[in-house]
Amino acid sequence: MHDDRALIEARLKRVLDERIRPALYPESVPLDVAAWVAPGEPVPVAEGLAAPHTPVAVGDAWGAPWGTTWFKVRGEVPRAWAGRTVEAVLDLGFDERMPGFQCEALVHLPDGTPVKAINPRNQWVRVGAPVRGGEHVEWHLEAASNPVILDVHPFRPTPLGDRETAGSEPQYRLARMDLAVFDTEVWELIQDLEVLGELMMELAVDSPRRWELLRAVGRALDAVDLQDVNSTATAARSELREVLAAPAGASAHRISAVGHAHIDSAWLWPLRETVRKVARTASNMTALLEDEPEFVYAMSQAQQYAWIKEHRPEVYAKVKKAVAEGRFVPAGGMWVESDTNMPGSEAMARQFVHGKRFFLEEFGVENDEAWLPDTFGFAAGLPQIIKSAGSKWLLTQKISWSQINAFPHHTFRWEGIDGTRIFTHFPPVDTYNCQMAGREIAHAARNFKDKGVARHSLAPTGWGDGGGGTTREMIAKARRLRDLDGSATVEWERPADFFAKAEAEYPHAPVWVGELYLELHRATLTSQARTKRGNRRSEQLLREAELWSATAAVAARHPYPYAELDRVWKTVLLHQFHDILPGSSIAWVHREAEKTYAAVAAELEGIIAAALAALAGGGGAELVVNSAPHPRGGVAAGAVAPPVAEGTEVSAVARPAGGFTLTNGLLRIEIDDRGLVVSAYDRTAERETVAPGGAANLLQIHPDFPNMWDAWDVDAFYRNVVTDLTDADEIVLGEATPDAATVRVTRAFGDSRVVQSLTLARGQRRLDIDTEVDWHETEKFLKAAFPLDIHAERYAAETQFGHLYRPTHTNTSWEAAKFEACAHRFVHIEEPGWGVALVNDATYGHDVTRTVRDDGDQGTTTTVRLSLLRAPRFPDPETDQGLHRFRYALVPGAAIGDAVREGHRINLPERRITGAQAVAPLVTVDNDATVVTAVKLADDAGGDVIVRLHEAYGGRARTTLTSGFDLADAVTTDLLERPTDDGPALERHGNTVRMRLRPFQIVTLRLTRAGER
Repeated sequence: MHDDRALIEARLKRVLDERIRPALYPESVPLDVAAWVAPGEPVPVAEGLAAPHTPVAVGDAWGAPWGTTWFKVRGEVPRAWAGRTVEAVLDLGFDERMPGFQCEALVHLPDGTPVKAINPRNQWVRVGAPVRGGEHVEWHLEAASNPVILDVHPFRPTPLGDRETAGSEPQYRLARMDLAVFDTEVWELIQDLEVLGELMMELAVDSPRRWELLRAVGRALDAVDLQDVNSTATAARSELREVLAAPAGASAHRISAVGHAHIDSAWLWPLRETVRKVARTASNMTALLEDEPEFVYAMSQAQQYAWIKEHRPEVYAKVKKAVAEGRFVPAGGMWVESDTNMPGSEAMARQFVHGKRFFLEEFGVENDEAWLPDTFGFAAGLPQIIKSAGSKWLLTQKISWSQINAFPHHTFRWEGIDGTRIFTHFPPVDTYNCQMAGREIAHAARNFKDKGVARHSLAPTGWGDGGGGTTREMIAKARRLRDLDGSATVEWERPADFFAKAEAEYPHAPVWVGELYLELHRATLTSQARTKRGNRRSEQLLREAELWSATAAVAARHPYPYAELDRVWKTVLLHQFHDILPGSSIAWVHREAEKTYAAVAAELEGIIAAALAALAGGGGAELVVNSAPHPRGGVAAGAVAPPVAEGTEVSAVARPAGGFTLTNGLLRIEIDDRGLVVSAYDRTAERETVAPGGAANLLQIHPDFPNMWDAWDVDAFYRNVVTDLTDADEIVLGEATPDAATVRVTRAFGDSRVVQSLTLARGQRRLDIDTEVDWHETEKFLKAAFPLDIHAERYAAETQFGHLYRPTHTNTSWEAAKFEACAHRFVHIEEPGWGVALVNDATYGHDVTRTVRDDGDQGTTTTVRLSLLRAPRFPDPETDQGLHRFRYALVPGAAIGDAVREGHRINLPERRITGAQAVAPLVTVDNDATVVTAVKLADDAGGDVIVRLHEAYGGRARTTLTSGFDLADAVTTDLLERPTDDGPALERHGNTVRMRLRPFQIVTLRLTRAGER
């Protein structure tokens, strides 16, 4: 037989595109359309319905960037269409390539009832199936003219990312507003041909099944009358019935399809638009669930449910009904799909606390899975947090984006820093926006790395990022793929059902230990520095607000601000979403975030001040407040006490060659005539910190123009060019006292200016560096380098509830790929017996490299560099322009415990207040290796005190906790404050509780006060 394969394949494409798809709506009549443009921000539905509308026509331009236009469409179904299926086709000027990324609308009935949404891949509204003929129809469309930010030429700077700069030029033109006959048989023929044609293209050319499909498709196309597709569609479908009925082989890969619409809580649109995106998508999905009995839809992010509940209660009612039926599945159990690298310990825990509690209270649903398909890598402390929240599974897809190394598993057990293992799945379909296309299904089966020992994978199915969700076409394809020869099988399933099957079939899944590092999007650890500082500051203020409010409630009967703290926590957690905290959203998002963080800080400072006033009383004595988890300056952790001066006085003298020498009996700091630290001598250990010939606190600037994803990425070649900022405009000694001496250094570079204050304080084994940068560079990367005279093959970086080790070398491609990584409050490097810590109050990105010096002793220089600022131009062309402040400190002679302590110190500075009395701590622990991360009252308002602590050094710890109140009982709980047996044995004696902790173990204690039961 002659090979006519290419001929039939090309024929299929053209006939589908030019004849069959256009026959879907064989008859149509235009609708009458009128419009009203809402001034400013979106208005309530009632206002949009009642507004005066002006007639408009197809072809008219509409929609200024970020505007809202209310369209009123009216018409009458022709009586000649009686008995047929009729739909409205509403095309606002859609580009089918961009569902979720451009204009979209929610369709309402005249009484305001939401019907469904329309978007580039979902342009229809059903009138009737069948219609009687003569029906009058009317709908009101709340249309959002969101501009296209990520266009077909991506990553180009645009002013469209902020309403303040976007202008008023209309973005769209009405393309079609019709009533039309919907030919069901043609629609089914389209799905038949698409499924078979796509499957055919994925099979081997020498596969008999491919040729069976080819011949069947050829016969079907022969049966189509190209001048009368509608009357011949049934005959064409009959030619395909036999090949569609052939069952899959027994060894076929099994795919659990889960309806999905990954909706970024902010990204290329502001938060307020996400509120509407969620309502639009939920309306579509609840409508689809009513039409498709086998369909299951999953939506994560409790915040998004809360938005619907608050803003669109009528949509929420439909969601609650579908949830109760088990088909609309709240997934993930987190407040948002957050970044997991940068949120602090408590914040990461509270993501699960607030998310799971919302789902439990609203729906009675307990989530067993964490659902993070698009998060940019996963911190090594996360498995224990997931387990402590009462969950046991994790799903993500993003690791498949890694640039260099392919992850070796799709299903595995992920082990965190404390040894906790979580059953984890990476969908081999390699997308969280699966469309049920043949290439996707075939890729999932081929790509699955656990073949031979497992055969189940999951496919999140639906348009996402900007929402939209699953379509009727995807469901039709899945129905045909349920049991089809040559294909993986597809079945709609809830995430929990998939995980239960996958875990049961793969009880001995392989183990991956440590962080799940994404070899991409590394620059998200630095972009939008104000957002990151706002997050860090908010986390620390929340700690203080809870601590002092709980202490004041117990010691002074001060009212505990339950509602205020709950609301503020949710605001901070929202802004940890994986495109807000990472700095990868449009300008509007980050401009609003800065204002929000300022409001959060003001409110929390008010809560803290009120609690401290209640504690300290009305006297005039100077008191010091220490909210850090370790004693300092004679003040215990969590205590209010008089200040105590400690240590040798500080001296500051000029150096003969320029610069200054600062000493305090513990350290001698040499700052040269360039304003650089050329020596940091540990007088106790008689050891130099700075590598010979090196200079610490050296600001370095690199060109920074990645190949793509500007705000997200930094590519390794950025290191090829570097400029050391060694010219100083001014080096002066500030006010020097016996307690502290400061050298101030001013530099200008490019269009920017930096002022640094280097301070050595009495009794402190650290050099504090306060850096203020007025930043006006473009596409540049600013770092602060510390070359250390240390030989180390690994270093420690703080993560949630502990730290992890990363290599300093690049033996393998896996190690080389980690050229930019995350740390929270500290990086620590040591040789046996002596180490150095670099602690910070606002940065996350850093790099560590090592070289062997070409000198007499062939010593090793290990250089730590903090990443301070970037200046990408997409999606925010003004990223990071303006004034910034960073505080970091060099701590010579630091053990890991010193790094932990100093990291907390720089983030939780002492507060000096006046009052009448010292106040004892609410709780104390007797082992510095045990760090208390939260002290608060129980969320159920029952009056119990909640204490969360963990082992911080990476070893075992015996700890005694002492309460500052009469203790009636102590139990361990999970993160949601529910009693659990999964914790250390507690020995209670009076007001003390003894326990033994594993390395990095998290423990949550619920302490009942005597007389409060």
